[in-house]
Order: sequence, then C-alpha cells, then structure tokens
Amino acid sequence: MKIAAIAFIWLIIAFLAGASGILAAAVPPLPQLILLGLIFILLLGFWRIPRFRIWSLGVDIKVFLLFNLVRFVGVYFLILYAQGRLPYGFAVPGGWGDIAVAALVVLLILFVPASGKRGWSLYFVWNLLGLLDILFVVATAGRLALANPDSMSELLKLPLSLLPTFIVPILIYIHIILFIRLHKSRKNGYGVI
Repeated sequence: MKIAAIAFIWLIIAFLAGASGILAAAVPPLPQLILLGLIFILLLGFWRIPRFRIWSLGVDIKVFLLFNLVRFVGVYFLILYAQGRLPYGFAVPGGWGDIAVAALVVLLILFVPASGKRGWSLYFVWNLLGLLDILFVVATAGRLALANPDSMSELLKLPLSLLPTFIVPILIYIHIILFIRLHKSRKNGYGVI
C-alpha cells in the first residue's frame, strides 16, 4: 500500500509541475535530466529498499504489462503531428512504435502464459522491442529539444508533461525489472516470470 501511496504522491507532483507551467519554462537539458534522475531514483530504490525490490520482483506480471497500455498515447502523437504541434521525426516513428508495443502487450496478456520456454521467449522479445522503442523516443525527444526547444514544447505541458515526469521513468523501470525477472525465470526452468 505504501508503494501505491508514493506513486500517487509522485503523480500529483508531476501533475502540478505540468499544470503550473514550471516544466514548460524549463530549458533543455533540464527536462532530460529530470527524466534521467527519476529513472535513477527508481533503480536506486530497487537496489536499496528491500520492500520495493520484493514488490517489483513479485507483483503480478500483468500489473507491469497493463501499465504499458499508456503507450497508446502514440495516437495522440500522430494527432499532434497532423496539427503541426509535434515534429515528424518524433511523432510518427515514436507514435507508431508506441502503438505497436501497446497492441502487442494486449496480445501477450490475452494469449501468452507468463511461464514456459515459448512464453519466456515472447515476453523477452516484446520487452526488448518495448525498451528499444522507449529509448528511441526519449533519445529523439532529447535530440530535437536540444536542437529546437520549441519543437518539443508539447511534452512540457499537460497532459504530455506527465510522460517525462511520471510515465516514461516507470516504463523504463518496468522494462529493466522485466529483464531481471526473465533472467530469474530462465534460471528457474522457465517458471513464472
């Protein structure tokens, strides 16, 4: 329950940062450093807080998978591109990549058991694709923001400001934890991930 409370408080702070305009006033590389700092805090928590580590390694895998449904935000990226509010280099490849990862996670949840060699292989491939996609999106956003901060200003205003301040750090954390769980599952004869 403490983890849910901390996550809720974090979400409120991220929302307030976006709503207040503080984040929109930040110039690169500050937003990128905030994102990296949040990922670092999550990973540090995993290694230093036993209760968080135990939760991360034991929570039902579907909780982590369901969180990835937020990646349907890629549809919104495409809409913003069509309106001229996000650049093609970010919105189109990132949007379609996120949509594909979200659609694939639906298939995993519905049709693939989280155990056995076949299930392990499919989860591994999905996790690798998902991590590569999110890293591509983050790197592209950072590169474009450094070259032209105005081009990525939509990511610093609500609702998209929740991406760098809340959603993306959690997504990257989930992918890393899933790799750890996949490794443990393989060592245990492809038991439950």
